[in-house]
Amino acid sequence: MPARPKKPVKSYHHGDLRNALLKAAREVLEERGPSFLSLREISRRVGVSAPSAYHHFPSRDAIALGLAEQGAREMAECLTVGRPDGRGTLAPYGEAYVGFVRANPALYRLMFGEGFPAVSQYSQAMRELRKRSYDIMKSNLEKRLPDAELPIAGLFLWALVHGLGLLLIDGQVVPGEEDSKDIVRRVLQLAGTGLD
Repeated sequence: MPARPKKPVKSYHHGDLRNALLKAAREVLEERGPSFLSLREISRRVGVSAPSAYHHFPSRDAIALGLAEQGAREMAECLTVGRPDGRGTLAPYGEAYVGFVRANPALYRLMFGEGFPAVSQYSQAMRELRKRSYDIMKSNLEKRLPDAELPIAGLFLWALVHGLGLLLIDGQVVPGEEDSKDIVRRVLQLAGTGLD
């Protein structure tokens, strides 16, 4: 009996699989949170096998790191738009920071280690974002404060916008008659020395 001809192996080619996987991972992250990030689910959403995904992201930690770095780049871009205004205040920076947090709650939490503590510690993009944030604040604060006070003042301002953003996305601050943007602006104004 003659051997049957082998069927050609179908190969699925995805134009930009890495970015498609990141997009699907971001959807899972925003829908369900970091604990539900799974390469199987992400691969299924993209329409490829899990082993195909492993070529780009060999583990859950790797996909989480990819998302965190993507978020860090987006946030850095957002902070560039929110540069200090002509009056020498940092309020626009603070508003841009909190605005990013509110627009990307699950991504922001992931960027700072929720579910994946190593992400915020080992990501070069996250270290650069922290340095960039500090440099923006420092460039304005050094006009007002002695060099010895800059590290603590920078930490104070970062803690303020980070904490305010988390309070808002966690629903701990519920705007009454005032809208959220007004609350953010007023809290930043109260910071006085650095933000207004």
